[in-house]
This record gives sequence, C-alpha cells and structure tokens, in this order.
Amino acid sequence: MAESVETDWVSKFADEVISEAERHAPGKPIVCASGLSPSGPIHLGNLREVMTPHLVADEIRRRGVECVHLLSWDDYDRFRRVPAGVDPSWAEHIGKPLTSVPAPPGSTHANWAEHFKAPMIEALAELGVEYRGISQTGQYTSGAYRAQILLALRERARIDAVLSRYRSKQVEGYFPYKPYCDLCERDLTTVTAYDDETTELAYTCECGFGETVRLAEHDRGKLVWKVDWPMRWAHEGVIFEPSGVDHHSPGSAWIVGGQIVDEVFGGRQPIGPMYAFVGITGMAKMSSSKGDVPTPADALEIMEAPVLRWLYARRKPAQSFKVAFDQEIQRLYDEWDALGRKVEAGQAQPAELAAYERAVATAAGPLPGTPHPVPYRTLASIVDVTTGHAEQTLRILRDLDGIGALDEARPRLDRAQRWVDGHVPTDQRTRVREAPDEELLDSLGEQERESLRLLADGLDDWSLDGLTALVYGVPKVQAGLPADAKPTPELKAAQRAFFALLYRLLVGRDTGPRLPTLLLAVGADRVRKLVGA
Repeated sequence: MAESVETDWVSKFADEVISEAERHAPGKPIVCASGLSPSGPIHLGNLREVMTPHLVADEIRRRGVECVHLLSWDDYDRFRRVPAGVDPSWAEHIGKPLTSVPAPPGSTHANWAEHFKAPMIEALAELGVEYRGISQTGQYTSGAYRAQILLALRERARIDAVLSRYRSKQVEGYFPYKPYCDLCERDLTTVTAYDDETTELAYTCECGFGETVRLAEHDRGKLVWKVDWPMRWAHEGVIFEPSGVDHHSPGSAWIVGGQIVDEVFGGRQPIGPMYAFVGITGMAKMSSSKGDVPTPADALEIMEAPVLRWLYARRKPAQSFKVAFDQEIQRLYDEWDALGRKVEAGQAQPAELAAYERAVATAAGPLPGTPHPVPYRTLASIVDVTTGHAEQTLRILRDLDGIGALDEARPRLDRAQRWVDGHVPTDQRTRVREAPDEELLDSLGEQERESLRLLADGLDDWSLDGLTALVYGVPKVQAGLPADAKPTPELKAAQRAFFALLYRLLVGRDTGPRLPTLLLAVGADRVRKLVGA
C-alpha cells in the first residue's frame, strides 16, 4: 500500500523562511542554499540537497516574494581518492583542488570538477530547477572571501574554543586556514606561524616546499570546512539550507557551524532541516567515491522529470525513500497516474495536490509532459514484445488507445524503451514464438483445449479492459461461474494454471508481461495461431 502524504512540508518551511527573513533581512531577496562537491558522480542522494531548497524557494516565488537559490559548487575542495575504474595514476593529484585535477580519461571537460558538474547542470535544467551557481574556486581565488579569512585567523582562538567543546584532545597551534602548496598544488601543508598585524603566514608542505605569504594578498587556500560553511552563511545571508544526516551528529559541521557563525562571523544559522537517505531499489547505499552510482541524468533516462520531482516533493526531508530502476518503476508510474486521475476528478487531498502541482510545474511555468500518457507498464510490455519496432508499436497503441502518432505517447514511450533496453535482464526479455509449440498443444487435455477455444472466441473485444476480462473470465466460465464471481482459492489456482499455459504457448516461459498487454502486442491472428485455434 502506498504511503500517503501527511502534510505539505514545503509550504510549512516557506512560511518559516518568509517569517525569518522578515525579522532579520527585511527588504532583501530571500536566500536558500545548496552545496555540491563534484568529486565524482553527483548521485540521486545528492539531488535531495538541491531539490529540498528548490521546492521551498519555488514556493516562495509562487507567492510573489523575491527568492534566490544559491548552488555552491564545492570545486575548491581537495581531491580525496581515485574512484574505481579511473587510471590509478590519478593518485598523484590527491590533495589538489578538484579544478586543478585533469578530467577522467576520454573526457572533453577542462578538469575533474567540470566533468562531474556537466551532467548535473543538464539534469537540473530538465528538472526545472532555477538557481544561481557559485564556483568556490572562483570565490576563493578571486579574493571574494579575503575579509572573512582574515577575520577567521584573528578569531582562531575563539574558533578553537568552540571546536574544543567537542574534542577529547586539545590541539596545539590551531589555524582554520589550509594553504594549497605553491609548488605541488596539494593541501599537504601545515601552517607554522601567523602574524595578525602583517598577515604573514608561514607554511611547510610534505613535498619539502615551504614559504611565507601575506594572507591579505594570498588566494591559494581555503578555510577548513567547519569554518568555511558558517562563513558562507553569513557572507551570503542564507535563510534556508538543508543538510544530510552526517552533518547533524555532535561536533559535526552543522552543530559547530551554528556556534561559529554567531560567535565569529556575526551571522545566523539558517533554518536547516536534516534530510534522510535516498536509496535505489535493488542497490546498496550510494557512494560517489566508488564511481558506479545512479545519477539524476540516469533517472531521467527512464522517467519523466515531473515523476522524479514528485519523489522528492511528496516526502518530508526526514523521510527516506527509494528511486526505482527495477520493476518497481512500473508500480511507481501506476501510483503517479492514479494521483493524476484523483487530481483531475478533484478528489486529491490538499497535500497530495500540492506535491502533484510542484511536480508538474514551477513558478516559471509547466514542465513538458506526455500528451497521451499510456500506462508505463503497458508501454514497457509493448516495446519489449515489439523490440522497439515503430510501426508495430504504433499499431498496438492505435488499437489500444486510439493513438494516431507515436509523438502523442512521448516522452514517456522513450523512457519506457530505455528502461527495457537498459534495465531488463536479457533472460527476462520477451520473445514471442515464431511458430506454435505443436508438442505442447498435442499433450493438452480436453479442459485445457476448451480454455484455449474460449480465449480464441473472445478475442473480438480488442481492448485492454476486454482482454483483461477475457483472460480472467475463461477459468470462471469453465467452472460455471458468472464473470463477476468473487475469487476463491480454487478459482485463483485455475487462473494461474491458465496463465502459465498461455505464457508457454506464446513466449515459451511460465511468466512474462501482463497477459492482456501481451495479447495486444502479439495481435489476434497470431494469438489464435499460437494457441492452435
């Protein structure tokens, strides 16, 4: 049974954010923020970091209030590890900023960060996410944060005192700034001295290099993460920014940052819900560093943008959910279509309606949809059976639903085709028999032969509803029961046996796509031939 949407969490947060902004930043555009590190594939778990503030920012814009969604690309972070499948020689770049690491072999992008940002930028455009992107490499190397860096160094004792509340051991000579080495470009550096008056900072690097720089002019380094994050909250005036579970434990960046932004940078911690894990059906927990993780671009290959948006809109941030790449995608689409019918009939609950409307449109307007949305599972069965043959597919869709051109069923049809091609194992693909299984037909008893005659005689009602009633009704007729008879254990057993017989005769297996769809795809004449009628 599908979970219901309990409350419209987006409106609740929008109310809080607008109220907070009116108290502390009146007259200014409201700022919602996200941060993504392009250290590897940006996966569907990371997408929650963007979709949560996007939905809130979009709701604020719908109310006619100016709101900007900042997306910080943390491309000045250090390169930590070489993902699986990449040339191990890339280990020589560990410790460099992501923008200083060459892109993976074969990439056309300028560097590692740009390579992994590109597909996410495309996916966000398709999802209708409006944001202002900020490169942290650009911010740091341009000196945009120079005043904040100098402040953090002056206040290092105060920052150290905050951090020490969560440490078991004291740290000698704490500095909240990490230079990138001028010789090897890596952050394997140790600050050895700093003078507040002259801003002269001395460091040494594991590569053997060392130098003294004037921090008032130095732009090759960054604040450590637990100081960098609260600095940005104050610098950008962020009112709303969610973060993952890992940021909310004692001593974590969110907890520590709340104190540092107040005590050091004179800012306020944003309203910041913790968001839960996003899983993939049939897969373990996602990890970018391992390389092989489904990304938003992968999901958009097999589902339409409104459906993917809906997954993030209908669950509160603290609720985990899964994105389906296996057979579950068919059930997901059934649920989505059922909600669409409820909305059209005026029967959706307020929170369900809100989630649906946020999925199909943004404040800027509606997202592209499929003009004639045939059920996903039906499309998947059709493209499976026809192996994507356009004329055959159109014939079936014309018979099924009066579709006159394939474009009427797109883009959903294309998504179903890609799902079948990329996610249905070869041994589960449907191959309709070329010729009748004479040996099996010869071995059948009289009752089985009669069931096949009843099926062949009833093929005149060539619609999905008609064929559904037919395949479920044949065993009822044979048992002398009316068509609307309630299922009994005996009747269910007879239906299962009849279905298995049809699958063996049509596709040479005991199971397959839903029988009514399979019959539609095969065509009446060929069905009659294969069942020996």
